[in-house]
Amino acid sequence: MPTYHRQVRVDAPLAEVWDFHSRIEGLEALTPGWMNLRVEAVRGPDGEADPELLEQGAQVRMSMRPFGVGPRQTWTSRIISRDEGDEHAVFRDDMQGGPFETWVHTHEFTADGDGTVVDDTVEYDLPLGGLGDLAGPFAVVGFEPMFRYRHRETKRLLE
Repeated sequence: MPTYHRQVRVDAPLAEVWDFHSRIEGLEALTPGWMNLRVEAVRGPDGEADPELLEQGAQVRMSMRPFGVGPRQTWTSRIISRDEGDEHAVFRDDMQGGPFETWVHTHEFTADGDGTVVDDTVEYDLPLGGLGDLAGPFAVVGFEPMFRYRHRETKRLLE
């Protein structure tokens, strides 16, 4: 399975960076405008609408239409694990019903002095079986601008 990884150091405390990424507003703020994100619904682990924090079991129904081209792509992102400690925090989400056969995004945050190291790792498979397997390594062409934007915005908003 192909994997994409990107890391950035943010001059902000772990607790602040973690809190920002634990809310739907963080996802919205870090998604480039050209992705045309629309959050359709957010449900907490117990089914409550619009929870304050995205805890394990939360689900976000969203859609995107990159560059305004083609049909709107819709999927559900599920928070499948979440763990917070004094020096390290991590959560993982997966994609259900979206444009990828498999998508698991691990968000790791590690205290680094007065700052925080943010690590994003995405494990993915493209659709179309063997044809998708051949194209998988080239997906970085799409991931790189999106994650570069996310990390730049994280620094801009939190430093």
